[in-house]
Amino acid sequence: MNFGFFMLKIGLTGGIGSGKTTVANIFKVLGIPVFDADTVAKNLMENDPVLKKKLLAQFGPLVFEHDKLNRKWLAGIVFNDPYQLELLNAMVHPITLSAAENWFVGMDKPYGIKEAALLFEAGAGAGLDYIIGVFAPQHIRIQRVMQRDGLNREEVLSRIDRQASDTIKMKLCDFVILNDDQQLLTEQVLALHHKFLELAK
Repeated sequence: MNFGFFMLKIGLTGGIGSGKTTVANIFKVLGIPVFDADTVAKNLMENDPVLKKKLLAQFGPLVFEHDKLNRKWLAGIVFNDPYQLELLNAMVHPITLSAAENWFVGMDKPYGIKEAALLFEAGAGAGLDYIIGVFAPQHIRIQRVMQRDGLNREEVLSRIDRQASDTIKMKLCDFVILNDDQQLLTEQVLALHHKFLELAK
């Protein structure tokens, strides 16, 4: 246990295609643990028996393919039906929030980061000391997601529309990292890293 520090709980969020995972990976290189809420949620959907049963009851057998979550199929359902998206979030968010709380317990680093796309939408910002927002202009986000996920422009816009406005999100954040392919991400992350180390003392 490192008794020289008071561990801070830091949130990291940003809209789809903003580059928050890239930012999280830089923090990891600096030795900071990161809780990836999206990955944890997927693992819980595949492995938690109670949650799995709920998903099958609501969405049917196609929600799993060879016992793995059929993410593309499920996304096609929920991102075209706000009611289904709300139902999915109501099933997944509480158990993911609980997993994050357990993850923070007993950590011996000066700070840890909870990365979540829907940090504000899911009410997952409660109990965090500071929140970092990652911002990128919408045209860049659209291009990134089209290349990454093989989606067309309309599909990406549909997903963006299901998330809170990035302008609103950034106003709710304590710090904002600009990821517009012009600013150096590493320098911005390093500046925050040193700030958090000082705040944790």
